[in-house]
Amino acid sequence: MAKKLRIGIIGCGFIANQKHLPGLSVIDEVELVAFCDLIVEKAEKSCAKYGAEGARVYVDYKELLADETIDVVHVCTPNRSHSFITVDALEAGKHVMCEKPMAINSAEALKMLEAAKRTGKKLTIGYQNRQRNDIQFLRKKADEGFFGDIYYARAIAIRRRGVPNWGVFTNEYEQGGGPLIDIGTHSLDLSLWLMNNYKPKYCVGQTFAKLRNLPLEGDGEWDPTDMTTEDSAFGFVVMEDGAVISVEASWAINMFDAMEATCVLAGTRGGADLMDGIRLNGTVDGKRYTEVFPFDAYEAPLMGSVTASDDPDAEIEGNAEARQWIDAILNDTDPCVLPEQAICVTRILEGIYTSAKTGMPYFFE
Repeated sequence: MAKKLRIGIIGCGFIANQKHLPGLSVIDEVELVAFCDLIVEKAEKSCAKYGAEGARVYVDYKELLADETIDVVHVCTPNRSHSFITVDALEAGKHVMCEKPMAINSAEALKMLEAAKRTGKKLTIGYQNRQRNDIQFLRKKADEGFFGDIYYARAIAIRRRGVPNWGVFTNEYEQGGGPLIDIGTHSLDLSLWLMNNYKPKYCVGQTFAKLRNLPLEGDGEWDPTDMTTEDSAFGFVVMEDGAVISVEASWAINMFDAMEATCVLAGTRGGADLMDGIRLNGTVDGKRYTEVFPFDAYEAPLMGSVTASDDPDAEIEGNAEARQWIDAILNDTDPCVLPEQAICVTRILEGIYTSAKTGMPYFFE
């Protein structure tokens, strides 16, 4: 049997146990051999459930990186530590999957990209929504030219009430922001990827903290005294070729329709949205048409997936993400999410936040 890839997990919290570990654990070509968390009990719990025989537990991630037998590291820590842990892992000779967003700002993201180029190791970012069946379908349509020139997109990540009340999500220092950097980052990534456009020119943005101090109610109950982030954010991005993207992100807002990790596309030949399954629109012989594809028409991501034992429906994007990532390492090919693409997402998020703070448009260099 060929040597298996030995993987270490740094950060054994929610996202590691919800997505990364279930997806990796069902891939025959890997073994999970190291688990690190500042709270040792979390690392021990993950190791007990997913660890290979002889797997080790760490509190200091640098001790994990010192193990030369580890081939791959997944960074699943709060946003502020993404950059320096990833750079250290790359410098230690590991391939790195870093959870989204790439970093809290573009300067930190650039350090990650430069380290990947310098070391020759692979780096990818955890934008698993690209693996969804509906998104893969839309990407295929885009590659076929169905949309023509996509000149407008809406990147939508709206929760009516859904503030994450665990971990450090509501801590601006640790995360770099609130819903924009947390869930808006997914919708923006999808829009850029489907448009295949990574050249922003300038943006304007505004953030709000209007509902975070309301009494606790309903889904996503939170402690207002611990929330230092915005509760909603909006941006308008102009690309170098004139295309525009409207960005909408909220954890709490008085809007009836909640839509998350979704987008709307408008091109010169056709358009699409995900409001009711997959809706394609365009014209044929001068007549407008709309064609609807239910989500269940595409039961698995087109790029392939594996089945986890616990909750396959919830984990299918994470499984497909893990599978294509491991395949990229084994076959020495590019992963689906390139760091050059992810850094563009971070640049735009930073631009929207900066515009909101200064009250001025933000121009990208």
